[in-house]
Amino acid sequence: MSDVAAIPDKPAQAPGTNFREAQRAAGPADDDLLGVVLADALAALDGAGVAHVLMGGIGAATHGRPRWTHDIDVFVRPEDAGRALRALAEAGFRTEQTYPDWLYKAFKHNVMVDVIFKSLGGILLDDEMLARAKAEEFMGQRPRVMAAEDLLVIKAVVHDEHMPRHWHDALAIVSHCDLDWDYLVRRARQHGVRRVLSLLLYAESNDLVVPAGPVKSLFESAFEEWPGA
Repeated sequence: MSDVAAIPDKPAQAPGTNFREAQRAAGPADDDLLGVVLADALAALDGAGVAHVLMGGIGAATHGRPRWTHDIDVFVRPEDAGRALRALAEAGFRTEQTYPDWLYKAFKHNVMVDVIFKSLGGILLDDEMLARAKAEEFMGQRPRVMAAEDLLVIKAVVHDEHMPRHWHDALAIVSHCDLDWDYLVRRARQHGVRRVLSLLLYAESNDLVVPAGPVKSLFESAFEEWPGA
């Protein structure tokens, strides 16, 4: 078990400088173990009173395309990151402060839990995001999963050449979800207007249904910020 007392309450740095995560194979994990570890992680975080939502592969599988995931991505506030990691350590997880500016990790039964406290684009867990999260069925549990609109924005922003799954996860959300387009536009303006605009245009070019209004709104916002516009 990790040295629980050594885990600080808050990250050591201002969150958000290194987002190129080192790839690490925790080892083979089957679906049964993923469900067991998910239950343990949720119980630990709930028991410690840590506000959190699930994102990542579980969020994508809940809102969009069904796909296998081998890890658990938990989004918490920066000020709760240390408390979350301590709760997991006390529940028998091996823990590490992987990137003190945005990400901690915990491991149990070859299943990895990412404790994320800042996402690329300066996105933090806030009250509205928590309020919009809903309990969803996943592997016998009912975790609170990030709303589809918030997940879409994050997926569009973090997409990169070495992580193409995020782009396709976001497209699946457009395809499968009845989105709150006004909220999506507002969040996109805050965190990644050009990325979300690009995603929606690409979705429409692939015959997915995208209303014209959100695209026009994001286009206007993007060009308001354009140098020399």
